[in-house]
Amino acid sequence: NMGRNDTSVIIFILQGISDQPEMQVIFFLLFLGIYVMTLTWNLGLTVLIRSDSQLHSPMYFFLSFLSFVDICYSSSISPRMLSDFFLEEKTISFLACATQYFFVAWMALAECCLLAIMAYDRYVAIYSPLKYSTIIHLPICGKLVAGAYMAGCLGSLVQTTAGFHIHFCGPNIINHFFCDIPQIIALSCSNPFINQIMVFVAAVCIGLFSFLFVIMSYVYITVTILKMPSAKGRAKAFNTCASHLTAVTLFFGTAFSVYLHPNSGHSQHLDKVLSVFYAILIPMLNPLIYSLRNKEIKDALKRLMKRRKFPQ
Repeated sequence: NMGRNDTSVIIFILQGISDQPEMQVIFFLLFLGIYVMTLTWNLGLTVLIRSDSQLHSPMYFFLSFLSFVDICYSSSISPRMLSDFFLEEKTISFLACATQYFFVAWMALAECCLLAIMAYDRYVAIYSPLKYSTIIHLPICGKLVAGAYMAGCLGSLVQTTAGFHIHFCGPNIINHFFCDIPQIIALSCSNPFINQIMVFVAAVCIGLFSFLFVIMSYVYITVTILKMPSAKGRAKAFNTCASHLTAVTLFFGTAFSVYLHPNSGHSQHLDKVLSVFYAILIPMLNPLIYSLRNKEIKDALKRLMKRRKFPQ
């Protein structure tokens, strides 16, 4: 390690979303709009859930924390990316890059865990509705959410330490709009094999385990729904899962296609497009996915409007 410090990289350069100058203003306005909507819809949903007593159930408790994760997730990428649109050279210090990745990975892994917890919640609600309130109650919900945040934090710590604890001696241009681990490791001058294994193991332990847990829950849910005698009951049970299933498919589908592939067969441009999808669009879409088909949230919104119109 001696004698290496003089060539160590202390600043990275992000290439951003597009290198076409004429597109910068259009992209800036587009992503600013998406970020503002992400904040508005997620904060709005959280406030609605907290303020309406009829939404004080475990499902909505988890949903409010998913909204919080989406706000933090989006905020760890979007503000920096928006300010970069007008910079000639999008420089980021080594420490800022590592910090950004830590928060991005923390929120992404916590989201994996929360989606798994929400699948378990739906499974219990459909598989044993009579025991639901004794199995899923608020103290347990609080512990599950805390567990999701802690698992995400731990996984992110492992990934960030492994990804940034390698020698960078020259190449410092990151072909991305935020500090992401595959692009960072690619710039390493030392053999990053062990570090890649550590990053991969942390992702598999949390991301893949959560995904398999979701799949398992849905296998049980499907079997239970198919055994229901009435078509109306089946439709109602399926409806309570449809929005969660949509969110899970979008999130895991795009995240896996970015991270679980051999580098050769994938263009970096496609990686950027998929990253925009799961890191920027999904946090905006989640509150919509959960609200549009949800009668209880629509009713709560109507009650809120009435209270505004006719205050007590």
